[in-house]
Amino acid sequence: MKIVVAIILLVLVAAFAYVRLAPSDPDRWHVRPTYAAPGDYPEMNGFEAIRQITTTPAGVLEAIDRIARQTHRTVLYAGTPEAGMMTYETRSALWGFPDYTTIAVEEGEIGPVVLIYAQSRFGSSDLGVNAVRVSAWIAALGPLIVDPGQTQ
Repeated sequence: MKIVVAIILLVLVAAFAYVRLAPSDPDRWHVRPTYAAPGDYPEMNGFEAIRQITTTPAGVLEAIDRIARQTHRTVLYAGTPEAGMMTYETRSALWGFPDYTTIAVEEGEIGPVVLIYAQSRFGSSDLGVNAVRVSAWIAALGPLIVDPGQTQ
């Protein structure tokens, strides 16, 4: 019985270490989101939101950068507001599972739109955490974006 418990503990420690220490490839996660009409696009393992903006692309990217950096366990992973695209890594509290959120501004059919795409690295479901985080960031943008039902 002690051997079984020891093996289970060893497997848990190894899994925890892998999730925390596994290298991450920016070429896979720092990729421009795809343009679609303004709205929300939930996925099993992520969430995409597209909103028309009411300020300059630089203004909305700088605002999102400030908002993202104030989010617990979130760091800038790649890119900069000046480069026009950023990806943030947000880790879960207990296990440290990484989620990647990429933000870019693109000229759409209705004018400039901000594209926000959040996805989990591990697992087949994010349990809705990406939608909650992206929705909070959108709410914090306030008048800098247009609600999809109110497109100008």
